[in-house]
Amino acid sequence: MRIFIIIRTLFLLSHLVHAQKRIQLWEDGDMPFAKESNLKEETKEAWGTSCVFNVVQPELYIYEAVGENSKKAVLILPGGGYEMEAIVHEGHDVAKRLAEKGITAAVLKYRLPLKEISNTPELLPITDTQRALELMRSYSQELGFEANKVGILGFSAGGHLAAYACSKDKQKPNFSLIIYGCPRLTEENVEWLEKSLFHRSMTESELADLNILEKINTNTPTSFLVHALDDEVCDYEETKVYAEKLLAHQVPFELHTFPTGGHGFGLGDEKNGTIEWINLAINWIKRQ
Repeated sequence: MRIFIIIRTLFLLSHLVHAQKRIQLWEDGDMPFAKESNLKEETKEAWGTSCVFNVVQPELYIYEAVGENSKKAVLILPGGGYEMEAIVHEGHDVAKRLAEKGITAAVLKYRLPLKEISNTPELLPITDTQRALELMRSYSQELGFEANKVGILGFSAGGHLAAYACSKDKQKPNFSLIIYGCPRLTEENVEWLEKSLFHRSMTESELADLNILEKINTNTPTSFLVHALDDEVCDYEETKVYAEKLLAHQVPFELHTFPTGGHGFGLGDEKNGTIEWINLAINWIKRQ
């Protein structure tokens, strides 16, 4: 009988963790900055993981907290260079882990900045992110977390998007977790953003708006930062400089670096120790 009870409990926990609310981000169909397109979403392998391409219809997948509810919630932004989204290993896998530990989590499948679906593609990711934060807060009472305890967690380009959201006044997250992000406005990053986000040269005002580091101030959300020193895609300097700017403005942060791990390690690897970051992050979130 005891074995049966344990097995049944594990089954129920597994079912609860995998249960999710799937929400159309713009339910009324009136998506800002959208234009008609025949583009179809695709899911295929890239960088050794399952990724979504051509995201036209943004969706929010909410994973409810299991067990003792921490009263916190986190919006997760997968990376992919603004050209795809690593929706599984930088999205759903992370959300499930957070939910297992009592933290309501949501994965945002944000619209990719595609010329085929918008005349202002650069506005799509941030607009969807702010809408998702608004929706999360609207569900706070129903899901049992505090509306003023909603954080954002981004990987790589999702980390850039998370840091950008922190620089805005509209629907600003209450705390942030930036995992191997790239918030600097270096010459290399400008080239990347003009190619993948804007599809054109940026204006002076757009460059100023995306100068995330210079917009850090005392109102910038507290942050949890993670980076591997051998990351050859987003250099560790990205996170180091972000941390230095937070420190200069007396914004609390926690910084974790790993000697090896490269880029795109998601929940991490036991062999190089990057697997430790998620437990450190869970502990940090619960302290906010």
